[in-house]
Amino acid sequence: MYAARLRNFLPCLSCTQKFVIQSTPYLRVFEVIGFNSMENFEMKLLLRFGVLICVFGLGLIACSDGGGGEPAELTVVQGFMADPVALERGEALFVGTCAGYCHTLTPEDTDALFLFDCEWKHGGADEEIFNTVTVGIPDTRMVGFGSNFPQGDDDLWKIIAFLRTNQQPCA
Repeated sequence: MYAARLRNFLPCLSCTQKFVIQSTPYLRVFEVIGFNSMENFEMKLLLRFGVLICVFGLGLIACSDGGGGEPAELTVVQGFMADPVALERGEALFVGTCAGYCHTLTPEDTDALFLFDCEWKHGGADEEIFNTVTVGIPDTRMVGFGSNFPQGDDDLWKIIAFLRTNQQPCA
C-alpha cells in the first residue's frame, strides 16, 4: 500500500524509489501529520525535492572518505620503533657507541646528558637529535659522528628510535 503511493508520488526518480520504498515508516510520518491524500501539487513538489536532497546528501556521505583523508605516513623513527629488529640494532649501536664512552642507560652523575628523560638541552625533536649527533656540540665532548655508522643515517635513526622507545614518561 505504501509502495504504491510512493510510486505515484515519485514517478521520475526510479533510483530513489528503491531507497524509500524500503523505508515505509517515513510514509507513516506523512500520514500522521496529515499528508495522506497527497493531492496538493506544491506539497508533492516540495516533498519530491526534499527526498531528492536527502538521497543526494546520503549519497555524498556514503561516498565520502570521512574527512580524514589518507592516514598520516609514519616518520622514519616511528617506522623503526615498530620494528623489533631495528630497535635491537639501535640498542646495540647505543651501547657500543654512545653508552660505551659517555652516555649511560641509567641516570648517573656524569658530564654527559642522560638521554632517556624528557629534558633535551640541545633540542628534543627527532631531527634535532639527528643533527646534534651528526654535527656535534661545540666546546663539549660531543663530537659529530656524521654518517659514519655502518648503515649510514639509518643506524642513527635506529638509535633515536631506541631512545624514544625507552624514554621515561614525561609529566
